[in-house]
Amino acid sequence: MAALIDRYSRPPMREIWTLESKYRRWLEVEILACEAWARLGEVPAEAVEEIRARADFDVDRVLAVEEEVRHDVIAFVSAVAERVGPAGRYLHYGLTSSDVVETGQALQLRAAADLLLEDLDRLLAVVKTRALEEKETVMVGRTHGIHAEPITFGVKLALWYAELERDRQRLARARETVCVGKISGAVGTFARVPPQVEAYVCDHLGLTPDPVSNQVLQRDRHAEFLTTLAIIGGSVEQFALEVRNLQRTEVREVEEPFREGQKGSSAMPHKQNPVESEKLTGLSRVLRGNALAALEDMALWHERDISHSSVERIILPDSTMLLDYMLDRLADILGHLTVHRDRMRQNLESTGGLVYSQRVLLSLVERGMAREEAYRIVQQHALAAWAGGPGFRERIGADPRVAERLSPGEIAGLFDYRSDLAHVDEIFRRAGIL
Repeated sequence: MAALIDRYSRPPMREIWTLESKYRRWLEVEILACEAWARLGEVPAEAVEEIRARADFDVDRVLAVEEEVRHDVIAFVSAVAERVGPAGRYLHYGLTSSDVVETGQALQLRAAADLLLEDLDRLLAVVKTRALEEKETVMVGRTHGIHAEPITFGVKLALWYAELERDRQRLARARETVCVGKISGAVGTFARVPPQVEAYVCDHLGLTPDPVSNQVLQRDRHAEFLTTLAIIGGSVEQFALEVRNLQRTEVREVEEPFREGQKGSSAMPHKQNPVESEKLTGLSRVLRGNALAALEDMALWHERDISHSSVERIILPDSTMLLDYMLDRLADILGHLTVHRDRMRQNLESTGGLVYSQRVLLSLVERGMAREEAYRIVQQHALAAWAGGPGFRERIGADPRVAERLSPGEIAGLFDYRSDLAHVDEIFRRAGIL
């Protein structure tokens, strides 16, 4: 865990998941609960003032007490009470551990989600900028890995932009799902703590009280959050995989950043490998695995067991820190991506016009030829061109069956990529880029 934090997280996200940060949130929950009790006349106002003034903790002291009592919340409350003095007896009044842990964890998840939303906003800005830069950069589209029809690299980026917008909407929804607190007692019935305390605490923390809980918040909330992070990771992987494919030597249409002094291989000095994109591909698998663990956490015994807790101590910080890292890295890759426009044009033209086969087919149909006959003629010349000899365009132009219906000028117009891209601006508008 420590190695993961050091390697794959940035300071703002890392801070959310420290023990210091967790205990600070617990402390605020405890103090607000005391304030709520005071408003109900159950705790002396002067005791609350003393608690607010003196309540604090030392992480090492909390851990030392935990070594003895083997319970993290008891250790925390005891360590804080030592600082407060006699008024400390009102700490944790009527509460169960999960009231504090669940509500505090909701604050952590909200803070993490806010950082991830900022990450997505930065990435969206990068993708939008690059899409506009490459809006007219023509390249071949590929289906099944095979040349299909012309697109532009900007259209590809516009596609990514639209997906990232959906990812942002998903995360915003998931954020609201986990921005929920509960101060409802040992089995969720408010038997020892009235709903007014929960309402007061949640209102001051900006959380929504869970309408119905047992001892814990139900884990469908956390499963939704983690699966959302995994979906966003899937988007990152999709984009990174495309960079890897376009960087292959035989394609070489883009290249991820390769900094001065960087080395690609211990054995082969010529290598410039897409290692950052490969790294993102691998890390997305961790997010999916963590999402599965979150789904497994949903089934708990009766009003609560502890089987989910140990899992979440790993998957919540790990997933948020990993995705924070991944979004930052992808923004860097795409922001500094080298686009080989000449190579894109060469690859587009490398098949001698085969990518325009559908336009030839449709033109023959429009001029009265039966579709099956038109398809047979176009496919015949396409397959022959693949086998060698004259190219597809030359073969089409020399076929008398085609010449009967299309003039040389019309045939030449069919092999002009510009008409294939007439709706690029409309695509950009629909994506919200223009």
